[in-house]
Amino acid sequence: MATVNTAWDHVSGNIFKTWLIMFFFSIFTVGVIYVIARGFGYGEVGGLGITGFALIMAGLMNFVSYYWSDKIVLGISGAKLIQKKDNPEIYRIVENLCIAAGLPTPKVYIINDTATNAFATGRDPKHAAIAFTSGILQKLNKQELEGVTAHELSHVGNRDTLVMAVVSVLVGTIALLSDFFMRSMLFGGRDRENKGNTIFLVIAIVAAILAPIVAMLIQLAVSRRRELLADASGVLLTRYPQGLASALQKISSDREPLEVANRGTAHLYIVNPLKGQEAKAWLASLFNTHPPIEARIKALREMEGKV
Repeated sequence: MATVNTAWDHVSGNIFKTWLIMFFFSIFTVGVIYVIARGFGYGEVGGLGITGFALIMAGLMNFVSYYWSDKIVLGISGAKLIQKKDNPEIYRIVENLCIAAGLPTPKVYIINDTATNAFATGRDPKHAAIAFTSGILQKLNKQELEGVTAHELSHVGNRDTLVMAVVSVLVGTIALLSDFFMRSMLFGGRDRENKGNTIFLVIAIVAAILAPIVAMLIQLAVSRRRELLADASGVLLTRYPQGLASALQKISSDREPLEVANRGTAHLYIVNPLKGQEAKAWLASLFNTHPPIEARIKALREMEGKV
């Protein structure tokens, strides 16, 4: 007898895969920092000390990102805060779905751009914000807007901002240490009298070259997984997969790029706002911030009748 997968199965599967990636990413980060520390010539105890210090610094960076990244992103995006009287329809959609999700109503922002897109930000549900472009409000119908809003509220409820902030800081930590190590090797800044194990030196050089690339690939994998999770979680709110599927089709078919978006903020949006830059080949697609639209729509179609 065939097993029928429900929307809940999609949600739980995506949650498990996300945290599995995060677990191995944490181990990978610790390992890279330790190897680079040993490559600098520190002994076993010193290497562990440097690793601990780097993780503490990463924690402090996460703290800063956690509290201020939303304001920075909204400012960069040119998003303007609106009140209910400014757009009653979208406000009612947000309020009704928040009631269904058991979430506080977030602040609503509008980006004055005819491109179709939206994103959510904020450190927790009590300090969340959803931004819609003026284009998406004009071009999507009510059911499609409900699907998009449910997707973004799922990002809020799933604490995706926190997850991606942690991942981004870990990636940045690896990149900074790798760059510092390679520069020290290039300019002879490393202590030649305390070289440590030659094997660690060789491994550290290889790690300094490859680790930032691997870390970025992991970051993008987490981003893609969180998008799939938000799709599935959003369907549980609307009980109508077709609404989000139709919205994704319309947004991806709109070839107008979002002018205020950049590579640093692209992963936040429901669909990559840098239109025409999504790679199709399997290897190149590892560098995409979002899963293929076709795969997302297919997954949503499979949920029809199962919520």
